[in-house]
Amino acid sequence: MIKIIIERHVAGELIDYYHRASRNILQMAMQSRGFISGESLKNSDDPNHRLIIASYDTSSNWSLWYHSDQRKALMEELRPMLVEDEKITVFEHI
Repeated sequence: MIKIIIERHVAGELIDYYHRASRNILQMAMQSRGFISGESLKNSDDPNHRLIIASYDTSSNWSLWYHSDQRKALMEELRPMLVEDEKITVFEHI
């Protein structure tokens, strides 16, 4: 199993739109092959700083979702709401 950490910084005035778009992405990810779980967190000191933690069974299944046309289309909607590119880190159990 792997954990995907996605860090995003959202433009403050767009946070409500971000909520809707990010929920759509999570709902679609939940249907992707190998998806185990996901959660969305906000920084208690900076509500525009968001963290998504997703678990996938394998890195290849994560890669399938990451490179999918569905995710690309959903990210095109979400990307303009971010003040910088999202940062994605993949972790494995040791």
